[in-house]
Amino acid sequence: MATRDLRVNRQIRAREVLVIDEDGNQKGIMSSFDAIELAEQAGLDLVEVSPNANPPVCKILDYGKFRYEQEKRLRDQKRNQVITKMKEIRMQPKIEQHDLNTKSKFIGDFLTEGNKVKVSIRFRGRELAHTELGKVVLDRILAQLTDNGVGYVVDRPAMMEGRMMSMILSPAKTSGPKKEPQ
Repeated sequence: MATRDLRVNRQIRAREVLVIDEDGNQKGIMSSFDAIELAEQAGLDLVEVSPNANPPVCKILDYGKFRYEQEKRLRDQKRNQVITKMKEIRMQPKIEQHDLNTKSKFIGDFLTEGNKVKVSIRFRGRELAHTELGKVVLDRILAQLTDNGVGYVVDRPAMMEGRMMSMILSPAKTSGPKKEPQ
């Protein structure tokens, strides 16, 4: 729950609340007015930490310090997140070998950076009658990636989507150097 959603002191609407003091000990169920007075005597705030419980759970604590720690925890979680992007490489079934080598090199680079890759083959006109050629091209790409020592996992095998055949690759867990989070 975000710290903005928490009710503090006089914002608490419940008549009776379960109170937990600053040491983590339960004080029991009491009226919200008595709980607020108890918090004020301690020089702290009464914060409703679990509003959906019956009765709602409130803690006696320093709200400013609590909010700071929550925001710090959220910042740390964001910092430790690994963001994977989806890159797409498009080609046609009649691709020349040199172009295929170049595209597979790009796919390998994207995978070693930690990105997912969607490899798409676009069919035009009568090419749609020969979709097996697209499957052959995708298999050649997988073979080249394996030959180049690029670790990958096929998330979704080759399948037709309208006029396009595509597959999704993601980096293997042990592949390449990890990018440092910014």
